Amino acid sequence: MTVTDGSVEAGVRRYRIVHRTTYRYSGAVTSSYGRGYLLPRETDRQRVLTSEVTVSPEPADMSTGVDLWGNRDLFFHVTDTHEVLEVIGRSEVEVSPPDPGRLQTPACLAPWETARPAGPAGALAIDFVLDVHPPEIDDEVRAYAEVTFTAGRPLGESIVDLTHRIFTDFTYRSGSTSVSTRVAEVLEARWGVCQDFARLAIACLRSQGLAARYVSGYLATDPPPGKERMVGVDATHAWAAVWLPDGTWLDFDPTNDQLGDERYTTVAWGRDYADVSPLRGVIYTESSDSTIEVSVDVAPVDDEISTAGGRSDQVE
Repeated sequence: MTVTDGSVEAGVRRYRIVHRTTYRYSGAVTSSYGRGYLLPRETDRQRVLTSEVTVSPEPADMSTGVDLWGNRDLFFHVTDTHEVLEVIGRSEVEVSPPDPGRLQTPACLAPWETARPAGPAGALAIDFVLDVHPPEIDDEVRAYAEVTFTAGRPLGESIVDLTHRIFTDFTYRSGSTSVSTRVAEVLEARWGVCQDFARLAIACLRSQGLAARYVSGYLATDPPPGKERMVGVDATHAWAAVWLPDGTWLDFDPTNDQLGDERYTTVAWGRDYADVSPLRGVIYTESSDSTIEVSVDVAPVDDEISTAGGRSDQVE
């Protein structure tokens, strides 16, 4: 992705990402265990140049690994007594643009029914067809999905339609839901945030026998016209991807009514949010009160880079 003089090839975007999470407790915490996904992964369009996570106070034990789906996970254990815990992920990545003709490939032009995983080719996608626990697929989800997935409709056209319908039928309302909000609640309320719309889209796809995964990462955004770019005001983001019969995946973002492109940095993917949450853990304390502050900065590194705006959320 990088030419010999160190510049970025045409179309490739390079970002420097800082994801800072600060927990403040009203009393002393004697032990803190944490696990999460803050290290971007390599993909066919994404190259990780540098990545690290620092924890303060310094952990007595800290390790990284690779999970079932190839995501880079993190574990740490802080044993020093503390009232503030700070976890900072720092990364630099390059992201290539997708093939502009991706919706015209045989896999996307074929009837959507052909994308139901089957045989050896679909074996690795079967996990992403199954409903989560507790189940999210019900009659309301099926009814919403069936409006899009009519018999014989091309898969690519169907995905674009579902993306647009969720974007237009539901209101983006920051802070209106939590990570435990159910798809049925979103369908009833007709509002939510990025993880809600991604999870609704995934439930719709799975209700039709298609494989869909939840993707966690970042969306680069520009400041409003005439305003200076502010550090730390970006956010984590979530979108969805559908499995194609050629073995690839098509990323789509119902929050912003668009397919994934070079503005999206992928951290991890799984069957649901719970598989790839940025941070979760257990603390030992007698205090019952705590607060969390999250700051994300997705900064373009090269002058060549230009990014478009979009809606994203903090989903710690």
